[in-house]
Amino acid sequence: MKSDIEIAQSTKMKNILEITKEAGIDESYVEQYGNYKAKIDLSLLDNLNRENGKLILVTAINPTPAGEGKTTTTIGIADALRRIGKKAMLALREPSLGPVFGIKGGAAGGGYSQVVPMEDINLHFTGDFHAIGAANNLLAAMIDNHIFQGNSLNIDPSKITWKRCVDMNDRQLRFVKDGLGGGKNGVPRDDGFDITVASEVMAVFCLASSISDLKNRLSKLIVGYTYDNKPVTAGDLKAEGAMTALLKDALKPNLVQTLEGTPALVHGGPFANIAHGCNSVIATKMAMRLSDYTITEAGFGADLGAEKFLDIKCRLANLKPSSVVIVATIRALKMHGGMDKTELNSENLEALEKGLPNLLRHVSNIKNVYKLPSVVALNRFPTDTDREVDLVIKKCKELGVNVVLSTVWADGGKGGIDLANEVIRLCNEDNSTFEFSYELEDSIENKINSIVKKIYGGNSVEFTPEAREQINRLTDLGFDKLPICIAKTQYSFSDDMTKLGAPTDFTVTVREVKVSSGAGFIIALTGAIMTMPGLPKVPAAEKIDVNSDGKIIGLF
Repeated sequence: MKSDIEIAQSTKMKNILEITKEAGIDESYVEQYGNYKAKIDLSLLDNLNRENGKLILVTAINPTPAGEGKTTTTIGIADALRRIGKKAMLALREPSLGPVFGIKGGAAGGGYSQVVPMEDINLHFTGDFHAIGAANNLLAAMIDNHIFQGNSLNIDPSKITWKRCVDMNDRQLRFVKDGLGGGKNGVPRDDGFDITVASEVMAVFCLASSISDLKNRLSKLIVGYTYDNKPVTAGDLKAEGAMTALLKDALKPNLVQTLEGTPALVHGGPFANIAHGCNSVIATKMAMRLSDYTITEAGFGADLGAEKFLDIKCRLANLKPSSVVIVATIRALKMHGGMDKTELNSENLEALEKGLPNLLRHVSNIKNVYKLPSVVALNRFPTDTDREVDLVIKKCKELGVNVVLSTVWADGGKGGIDLANEVIRLCNEDNSTFEFSYELEDSIENKINSIVKKIYGGNSVEFTPEAREQINRLTDLGFDKLPICIAKTQYSFSDDMTKLGAPTDFTVTVREVKVSSGAGFIIALTGAIMTMPGLPKVPAAEKIDVNSDGKIIGLF
């Protein structure tokens, strides 16, 4: 079997102008980046005279080393919809270089359900992440320069909350001392780096609805506090204009294609376990105006990705999915049931039954908390037995949700036709009254408690003294009515990555609470989640190379 990159490189892509024509985009809105990539001018949104299409959200169970295939399924559904004559588009996140060179890999799908050119998408693409990093670091430079030049804003260097960033997993940069050397070399202070996808600039970028909204949000970024504990913003430093100048072209969505020629907008990409984990609002709305069916995905499992997509993105952007697809594999469910990865090729109904509650809790959350119609997409492997498949179908049927088998990794859109038909059925019959998991008027503590109890299945939340102090300060500053973004492990419903399946009787500990005032949400950090990941013992970077013809190998 060919590798993902070999499949992608052996596919003849269409010129991007063919894709824009199929998507109904006039060439006057197209800015080509070579033959296979383009940016689409934002003015297109103001000049499209058609109703919004249906929005389909793809989410998944909590991820395991066995893999679930969420992005692959997302792409496969779009290709399948086009195969049966529907006008469909994708709205996906851009991959971060950190995971690409680390352990997780990229985010361009797999097998015969990929977006291409996959090497470009997984590496520099159109430079959006570089622009976001530059805007973040410009603000950091202006903070320290302001202090060096006299500090008229009275910024307390020990209370600076803004960090520099780089789009790479580099644990060495988590905590640094800078401004060393005396004299004209800056003011010494403790500092640190986030990965670019954890920067609030990324979150602002993905939630902005226009250039003016972007500039307004950037001006609200809190960078630190004065000696008398008053917040200092990017607007106070007069940084928002220059930051917007760096981001104005990046804000235009990127158009590429799937292996089967389906138009795909790939734009923005905040981490889902650290930030809100969704592609840009602009790309989603553009796809919805251009197509009858827009298929998008949320990050990691539904407890993180779908929760943030629904409670943050949909709330702030006034969106409502018409249906939700929950991706699972029997192999991953058996791992949630305690089975070792080396044994997954063997039938084990006992382990599957123990792991199924993970899927069922996600299904129940979508159906009973958010009140949205859903289907389970079961990525079938050759080693899955009929008895195992029947057990998954039976358990989901008890919750009133259908299971549809998918083989899009091996068969492309052809392997997702049954799934596409079920998605259409759900969209056509959608009479749901979409609800959020909490109300904005609740206190910060109550909103966090609602997520932990309703979505995670936990008993309670414990706040450290530092977190309580931060909540009190944010409440006094008037930020308590914002939505909540919980940063936690993706591997478990709890904040303990070793608690697989569907744990109960657990307490989530919130150790830090901070505001992303530009993005417009409160971040609650739990467990050992860090905003700068590290590389594994054997990083994927060791296997990536370029041959003498300039062809990248080993990327996947």
